Amino acid sequence: MAFEDRCGLSLSTSSHEAASAYRDGVDLMLAGWTGTAEVLERAIAADPDFALAHIARARLHSFYQQGDLARAKAAVAREFVAKRGDERERSHVETLALAIEGRLPEALAATLRHIESWPRDTIVLSLPLGAFGLFAISGMADHDQARQDLCERVAQHYGEDWWFLTLYGWAMTENGNVARGRSVTERGFGLRRQNAHAAHAVLHAMFEDGSIDEADRLVDDWIPSYGRAGILHGHILWHQALGALEHGNPARALAIYADVLQPAVTQAPPLNIITDAASLLWRLSAYGHAVPKPLWLDADVAAQKLFPKSSLPFADVHMALFAAATQNREALAARLAVIEQRLAEGKLPAGPVVPAICRALAAFADEDYAACVRELAPVLSQVVRIGGSHAQRELIEDTFIVALMRSGELPRARAMLDARLHRRPSSRDTRWQAAMA
Repeated sequence: MAFEDRCGLSLSTSSHEAASAYRDGVDLMLAGWTGTAEVLERAIAADPDFALAHIARARLHSFYQQGDLARAKAAVAREFVAKRGDERERSHVETLALAIEGRLPEALAATLRHIESWPRDTIVLSLPLGAFGLFAISGMADHDQARQDLCERVAQHYGEDWWFLTLYGWAMTENGNVARGRSVTERGFGLRRQNAHAAHAVLHAMFEDGSIDEADRLVDDWIPSYGRAGILHGHILWHQALGALEHGNPARALAIYADVLQPAVTQAPPLNIITDAASLLWRLSAYGHAVPKPLWLDADVAAQKLFPKSSLPFADVHMALFAAATQNREALAARLAVIEQRLAEGKLPAGPVVPAICRALAAFADEDYAACVRELAPVLSQVVRIGGSHAQRELIEDTFIVALMRSGELPRARAMLDARLHRRPSSRDTRWQAAMA
């Protein structure tokens, strides 16, 4: 009997239990839901030679920066798929293995080739999508457009698939098509409420259209159904903390940080740990709220263990936040030296924006706001190249605006705030405007 995956593609396993567990595990992975690892392990136990189950488990390991385990699983998947796998499965395994091994340009090229032949291969299609997908971390200045374009090319193959609607809507939202993006994402969310990526995507749309109170209610209503071990549990509450800051409530933001975001308590993947912690604490400080020094120091210790060396630009920028806030000039200088060397060797696809941001953050922490402005002004339009989402990257724009205000360049600050307020309502931006009146 032939078995198929969630989209009708054939699976090279003769085990009904393995095929069923694989389908369930993939759905859980695509939803960012708890229990994914256990279900995929069940598929492997039912058929130890099932290559796609091994590579799916490898991808989950890679989310949590478990590189040795991920690469070992990928090697096993390559071995098994060569013996018992069709052309689609061999391409599937190889593409995912390239991403797991950090061969990112090759992985992106392989992904796009694969999707041309098998557009309904959802795990491969997921690789370039999302805030930390291959497009976002490629250094491209137009990765928001690239995501939407890719989704539009394959949309005819998915219809009302809950996973595809989630990612398609998010791609639209990030590309500036907020109303349509929110509508599409909410359709996907309605089809499967146990979908953390959908809840997250809706929160992004609400951030972009200024629906802060509605976002707060969504988190309160939905988060009890989602376990703390969920891959996006902390990050979804990070969005709620941003809402608290929007309303000038630093105590609530700090309470959320203490409960779910600080490295000592979170169960998030490493990249989320450092980015959520650093960005929230930095925003609190930049907005004029007191942040207890031990919070920065404790988070920095954890971050240095997780990302001791220069890596993805998005991670490097957040490590620069830690170094600047803790006045660890030695750590920042060492990281900057590596970044500058990679830039000189043509190995930093995101380009000069990365070291410029790092230097600007150090200047801001040193209260040299004019220097911060000088560093950021030439590269502000290129911040998108570091990856992540618009909500995450807005931290850099906020830093620039505050630096303008504190260095006395009020007309430039007003102009930027006016532009943002024309795009969406913001009580925080309105308060900043009033402070300059």
